[in-house]
Amino acid sequence: MLDPSSSEEESDELLEEERQDVLVAAGGSSQRSLPPPSRDSRGREAGAARAASPSPSVLSEGREEQERLQREEREKRLRLQLYVFIARCIAHPFNAKQPTDMARRQQKLNKQQLQILKERFQAFLNGETQIVADEAFCNAVRSYYEVFLKSDRVARMVHSGGCSASDFRDVFKKNIEKRVRSLPEIDGLSKETVLSSWLAKYDAIYRGEEDFCKQPNRMALSAVSELILSKEQLYEMFQQILGIKKLEHQLIYNACQLDNGDEQAAQIRRELDGRLQLAEQMARERKFPKFVTREMENTYIEELRSSVNLLMANLESLPVSKGGPEFKLQKLKRSQNSAFLDIGDENEVQLSKSDVVLSFTLEIVIMEVQGLKSVAPNRIVYCTMEVEGGEKLQTDQAEASRPQWGTQGDFTTTHPRPVVKVKLFTESTGVLALEDKELGRVVLYPTSNSPKSPDLHKMIVPKNSQDSDLKIKLAVRMDKPPHMKHCGYLYALGQKVWKRWKKRYFVLVQVSQYTFAMCSYREKKSEPQELMQLEGYTVDYTAPHTGLQGGRMFFNAVKEGDTVIFASDDEQDRILWVQAMYRATGQSYKPIPASQAQKMNPKGGNVNTEISPLYADRGQKHGMDEFISANPCKFDHASLFRLLQRQTLDHRLNDSYSCLGWFSPGQVFVLDEYCARYGVRGCHRHLCYLSELIEHSENGSVIDPTLLHYSFAFCASHVHGNRPDGIGTVSVEEKERFEEIKDRLSSLLENQISHFRYCFPFGRPEGALKATLSLLERVLMKDIATPIPAEEVKKVVRKCLEKAALINYTRLTEYAKIEATAEKDTETMNQATPARKLEEVLHLAELCIEVLQQNEEHHSEAFAWWPELLAEHAEKFLSLYSVDMDSALEAQPQDSWDSFPLFQLLNNALRNDTFLCNGKFHKHLQEIFVPMVIRYIDLMESSIAQSIHRGLEQESWQPVKSITNSLPNVALPKVPSLPLNLPQIPSFTTPTWMTSLYDFTNGSATSEDLFWKLDALQMFVFDLHWPEPEFAGHLEQRLKLMATDMIEACVKRTRIAFELKLQKMNKTTDLRIPSSLCTMFNVLVDAKKQTAKLCILDGGQEFASQWQQYHSKIDDLVEESVKEIISLLVSKVVSVLEGVLSKLSRYDEGTFFSSLVSFTVKAAAKYVDVPKPGMDLADTYIMFVRQNQDILREKVNEEMYIEKLFDQWYSNSMKVICMWLADRLDVQLHIYQLKTLIKIVKKTYRDFRLQGVLEGTLNSKTYDTVHSRLTVEEATVSVTDGGGLQGITMKDSDEEEG
Repeated sequence: MLDPSSSEEESDELLEEERQDVLVAAGGSSQRSLPPPSRDSRGREAGAARAASPSPSVLSEGREEQERLQREEREKRLRLQLYVFIARCIAHPFNAKQPTDMARRQQKLNKQQLQILKERFQAFLNGETQIVADEAFCNAVRSYYEVFLKSDRVARMVHSGGCSASDFRDVFKKNIEKRVRSLPEIDGLSKETVLSSWLAKYDAIYRGEEDFCKQPNRMALSAVSELILSKEQLYEMFQQILGIKKLEHQLIYNACQLDNGDEQAAQIRRELDGRLQLAEQMARERKFPKFVTREMENTYIEELRSSVNLLMANLESLPVSKGGPEFKLQKLKRSQNSAFLDIGDENEVQLSKSDVVLSFTLEIVIMEVQGLKSVAPNRIVYCTMEVEGGEKLQTDQAEASRPQWGTQGDFTTTHPRPVVKVKLFTESTGVLALEDKELGRVVLYPTSNSPKSPDLHKMIVPKNSQDSDLKIKLAVRMDKPPHMKHCGYLYALGQKVWKRWKKRYFVLVQVSQYTFAMCSYREKKSEPQELMQLEGYTVDYTAPHTGLQGGRMFFNAVKEGDTVIFASDDEQDRILWVQAMYRATGQSYKPIPASQAQKMNPKGGNVNTEISPLYADRGQKHGMDEFISANPCKFDHASLFRLLQRQTLDHRLNDSYSCLGWFSPGQVFVLDEYCARYGVRGCHRHLCYLSELIEHSENGSVIDPTLLHYSFAFCASHVHGNRPDGIGTVSVEEKERFEEIKDRLSSLLENQISHFRYCFPFGRPEGALKATLSLLERVLMKDIATPIPAEEVKKVVRKCLEKAALINYTRLTEYAKIEATAEKDTETMNQATPARKLEEVLHLAELCIEVLQQNEEHHSEAFAWWPELLAEHAEKFLSLYSVDMDSALEAQPQDSWDSFPLFQLLNNALRNDTFLCNGKFHKHLQEIFVPMVIRYIDLMESSIAQSIHRGLEQESWQPVKSITNSLPNVALPKVPSLPLNLPQIPSFTTPTWMTSLYDFTNGSATSEDLFWKLDALQMFVFDLHWPEPEFAGHLEQRLKLMATDMIEACVKRTRIAFELKLQKMNKTTDLRIPSSLCTMFNVLVDAKKQTAKLCILDGGQEFASQWQQYHSKIDDLVEESVKEIISLLVSKVVSVLEGVLSKLSRYDEGTFFSSLVSFTVKAAAKYVDVPKPGMDLADTYIMFVRQNQDILREKVNEEMYIEKLFDQWYSNSMKVICMWLADRLDVQLHIYQLKTLIKIVKKTYRDFRLQGVLEGTLNSKTYDTVHSRLTVEEATVSVTDGGGLQGITMKDSDEEEG
């Protein structure tokens, strides 16, 4: 059962609601299709008119009420009559089957379910669910929720019934596929696994705590409409569609005998005969519908005949009874020529006696034997049974005291009147006995009408038997083959057969759906003695014939040239025979017995004299008889079908499935069967279907354009003479209606394409927009054979997309509250601040980009034939936006840079689009921002130049930490000398050159500010991604030149400051390199690094060679500056060593100071411990070297330059010592000179080796010379001076500390 809403009350409500639609649909039907109102209703209407008030207004109201009641009565009668025809199609289909290859439709979502779905996704985003998800999935769900679920376009589509759960899931799947593809690869985790996991989480959110797919009970019952339906389900479906009450259905069902296949087949044969007669009448009277050409009139008659022939062949091809395996009769094939129309022609199909051979199954059950006295109780007895002419079977053995068996024997025979023999035997005990002794026998003559219950039969016993009262209890059941429609004994007399009046056993045999034969059989004969084909005969009740003896109740079968009289002994038997023959002859006249007008039991079996009159009385009481007995050939089935199809489509669109206009399999089956059975032309069917679909689509329902295409193509082929269904005639009405529907369809399609964003939101239904464009091309064709030029289709689509641009932008601005606000309060809008206007335009730009991205993502595939048209649509759309953009930008104050994010937003969206990049709007955007970019760079250049000049003048050269930690939020500083505010750089990434300096001190504040500004400015311009290569190259070149000039100025000023600072420092061992010098050193080091980034230009080959010459100057300048300051610094620290050596020079041999010191020390040493002279000097120098090495290592950031500095420092120190020793080649060193120099040389060597000076530099020739001289001097002192050097030596094993 489809739905429990089939009560009488609900049917009345449904009828009331749909009444108006039915009146419109049925308005085209002819008067003969509406049965006249009953006499009682006319009497009531007349009485109501007489009782009316004489007032004109009251008379008018009464007349309107009377007309309404009459209209409702006509409508109800029309629906009942239509339901009778439909019920017959369902009861006995012979043309159509329920299709099994139709696409399965999904359950539709309603507004309540959409709201629940929003709440579930919102709960997930708020963290109120137990579903564990990562940030990427949450972002995907948030985007899906904001963009799709909250979209008003989706809400409208749900309201129209065009959305299913699978649509929602497909949209989410497409979104995450794009997101997952953009994610980086993860080892051990494939992207397919991520997709599957995300979809599983989506399903969990969708279902919520309870199973979201579980619908209410009513929904579950209607779900079977997508499956193959039973007859009962089809009955109930069309009761709902037509508003038929359950009681009315039951009355129609019983009165029409819908469960009697023979009655329904006979009804079909009568209908087809009536259609043939109408065709012949039309041909005789020349009353045809108006056709396009007059030659089609004769063709129309042939088509009618051919269609009936086809239906007859279909009916003929059906088996007599479904599932009858015993039926082995030959199926007679009918020819498909015009002679087939003459059913009464005897020479067409002649049956032979072998054609009607029947096959019967007999079941013989032997129960027991009674009255057996002639044999001893312990004797063995058994029975045999046989059908004469067949095999013999035997029961089990039993004792004579208890002869009971219950044995069944199954036999097959071709005799309608078989002879059954059952015998009782006892085993013979004699030695010479060859056969067992027969105790009795019984011979039976069963028929298919014989009683089936067990009964006692008296047995024939041998002579002189003691068992005079011997009886056997058995049952004989003889089945009725499916092709034997009736059987029994009748008296018969005919002119060609049965020429003697006598009682015979007759069988009515159905050889095929159109061939029946009345056969008489004798006992034990397979073939009939005589037979008569019933085609062309008319059967009717007759009065008794007084001259014939035998038989009480008479009827006859009459045909031109032949009359056969039949008689039965019982009135009930006569009724059954007449009914069976009435179905077989296919006659239109229905015989009624003179005595009573009772109807038969629908099953055609034994008549229940109590129930049948009850159905007849109830049917007459409810007025059903006129609908049941109405001749289908007298109705306008075209109008009836239009009403049926309209009501079926309304029911389908309101069920629980997102059908998009497609009928369910059961509905397709019934409509197909109705059209074939009652001759509804295919073109009329599809024209009505197209009209209804277009009307529903205009009213907001979602209709599949493929369905429209299919019906339109059928109608177009028919109207243009392509004979899609074999029908070659085209009526004027069909052609006119086709042209009208073609215009309506063309307007509908153009409107849908103009509103493609709203008719097909997010590409749903899938492929619908592409199918709509394909259908539009088909509709624009002038005929079916001549294709329309591509330019014409393109012209129409271009016009639609131009409208679409205006529609999309208008709705977008309404959504963004810009134009709506302007219309409400123009003064308030005019008083809006420039910042507010820019904010609104920026938001609108985001919405516009989102619209264009959605168009590309969801609709570009449909416009793949004309991608340039979609680009033109986008340009038109953006041109409308440019009006608002220009207005907002004009309102901005001069030298305001807040609009740069707008350019970046739009440019980033346009530059990656093949068709929109450097398009009309894109060029307009560049024209607006070119002066702003140039002005911005000019001001920035001036600001940076001033900051360098003033900053270096006031520079303290104290090291500063990197400012890149807060770089994205730092605005470029205000320059006091300029009457404007420099912009805050739009969001950009941290410069890569600063990332390694977070934990180190860097250059000065001025240099850091310079390098940051230059890098930030270049990054800002780079982030603009200027689309025009020439201007982009110009910007890059200018910024690189600016950076080169600024860095050059900074380097020169820093070098000068370094020299000045170095000159002010002393030359004693107290000298410690100040941090300011390290800062200056770092400034030059950073400048060296920044030139590689800020001053290198990626250009063409011609320009690269010119630029390389210019860029090499700054490189050379920086490099020379670094070398110079290293040399200056080395000279400064070496000068300290020279000072130390000059102090040692006072101990030279032969000097007054040397003699004085030696004498004093020797004299004093006799009495006290005298300190070692010269050790303090060596220690202070060594401390000076080590501490300055540590300062440089800590505060200078470039290792390479430190190593160069240490190399030069060491080399120069050794040279100075070597030169000092060379000046004293001929003089022996004083012991204190020697001890000091040994310590200085050894510690210097060791310290610089620890600082990374290479072995080649350490062990230079200079060092070797110094080492040799000191070694010789050490040996000399050890020989001449007994005190020696007190442990100070040049040997490597020296273990002295310090």
